[in-house]
This record gives sequence, structure tokens and C-alpha cells, in this order.
Amino acid sequence: MLNESEVVANVAVKDVKKAKQFYENTLGLEVVDDADFGVTFKSGATSRLFVYPTPMAGTAKSTCATWEVRDIKKVTNQLSSKGVEFEHYEFPGAEHEGPIHIMQGNRAAWFKDPDGNILGLSEITKQ
Repeated sequence: MLNESEVVANVAVKDVKKAKQFYENTLGLEVVDDADFGVTFKSGATSRLFVYPTPMAGTAKSTCATWEVRDIKKVTNQLSSKGVEFEHYEFPGAEHEGPIHIMQGNRAAWFKDPDGNILGLSEITKQ
């Protein structure tokens, strides 16, 4: 059933033009469709992220999309150099290396888009 289909992350934004700038220029995602009702970005080989306008933008208090990366330190440094500010959370048992949270050997980091949507990075631990 759905296990054979691709899934798309949907992110609510207030200003699609501002969001497009952030996701395309700051995060480096490729625009594959730019319509009045929203913008679709390509990430990786088959992943998609769709941003759409709504007054409910930025109201979620949880992570809405996470990128799995091979070198989280390198990616956090690159994003920091583009002005991205990372969140700092206090999870039980978590250690921190700058913006990177280390929990039971897993490495993750979180940041927000211009509307306050929480986005995450997770380092791939399996090859």
C-alpha cells in the first residue's frame, strides 16, 4: 500500500516568497515547482518538501522535517555561516557539542525557518 509510495514533507509558511528564499538560497534546495499555492523543493534523490501559505504557519511545536546527513558538524558549520541559528534543547542524558545534541550515540541538531517551523538534522550512523 503506502510503503510503495514516496512521501512529501509539508511546511506551513506565512510568506511563500520569503520561505522560498530561505529554503532555496540558505538551505540549498532545488525548486521543482513554483505555483501560487506553494513551492515544491527537491532534496536528495527523491525527497520533496512543499511550502504553502497559511495563517497557521509556525504554530507547530515539533519538528516538521528532518534531513539525514553524513557529517552533521560540517552541515551545521555551513548553515551557521549562512546565518542559521541552532536551537539548544535539554533532553535527559543529552550531551552537546556546539549546536549538536548527542543522545545515546545519535547526533542531531535543530533550527527554525523564518516562520518558526522547527527543522532538524540527523547524522546517518549506518552506512
